[in-house]
Amino acid sequence: MRYRTLGRTGIKVSPYALGALMFATSVGNPDPDDSARVIHKALDAGINLIDTADVYGDSEEVVGRALKGRRDDVVLATKVGRPMGEDPNQQGGSRRWIVTAVENSLRRLRTDHLDLYQIHRPDPATDMEETLSALSDLLRAGKVRAIGTSGMPASDIVDAQWLAERRALARFHTEQPPYSLLNRGVEREVLPVAQRYGMGTLVWGPLGQGLLTGRVRRGEQNELRRAGLFRHLRDERRLDVVERLIALAGEAGLPLTHLALAFAIAHPGVTSALVGVRTMSHLDDLLAGMDVELTDDLLDRIDEIVPPGTDVGTLDQVYVPPALQQAGPRRRPAGERTAA
Repeated sequence: MRYRTLGRTGIKVSPYALGALMFATSVGNPDPDDSARVIHKALDAGINLIDTADVYGDSEEVVGRALKGRRDDVVLATKVGRPMGEDPNQQGGSRRWIVTAVENSLRRLRTDHLDLYQIHRPDPATDMEETLSALSDLLRAGKVRAIGTSGMPASDIVDAQWLAERRALARFHTEQPPYSLLNRGVEREVLPVAQRYGMGTLVWGPLGQGLLTGRVRRGEQNELRRAGLFRHLRDERRLDVVERLIALAGEAGLPLTHLALAFAIAHPGVTSALVGVRTMSHLDDLLAGMDVELTDDLLDRIDEIVPPGTDVGTLDQVYVPPALQQAGPRRRPAGERTAA
């Protein structure tokens, strides 16, 4: 296993990592003991980074039980910020919520510290200084070792870095953006900005939330499409591109999953790709492709299908700024919209 340094933290992590959403019994593997076996096999194979979140059902609890006796072998990451209930104060990046949420995560994960604590999504309602101040105190207290963000636009990353310098606060060490053969938009600004500030990047969705497994084909039905759980599975533009990528993978003699994962970690700005394995067979497929390295010719062929810096459709769960969600930020008040 060729480990990579997580930004400037000095922490060494594996290029492939376990995203732990699928270990939640409500949405993924219903058997915590089986999830523990998957985690143990991944650790034995050299994968040392596990990323979860407080909002992932009972994922933190499943991971915490599985790591009994092996906590020191793992770079353990979790996230805070997405709503945990109906209470409007049980979400976001306020000091009030962060100091409560971190204790809850530590208890569920059965540990006294987190190697990486991340803000799950930007919180426009909370001043960034408030968030960074709370996270800085957690670092000084030894409850977290590094801090990061997830889904943060490039401009916000820059603002946070400058704010940390001006206020002598801890700066974000990592960013967790979506990145795959189908979603390359972060190549334009997010990845270059992260590189500029020495941040590590843990990319999620490298298999396109299932589209790049080869299990979803144009004109075919399977359990994913029948369930209708993901809007992106109904995006015909994405399916057209998937068909072209399947053909390219076939020419290269690779399973589509191996092509997709190798692509995700080939970018110099990517530290690790988070893979949401649910079963042992999913893990076995991941491990079988760990030695795959794409040639320049193959990367050029990919660029022809999905040009660099472009997205084919959109993923579910990506961050959408308020200016795009609400009309108000995009429109002047009535009476001020004309030049006269």
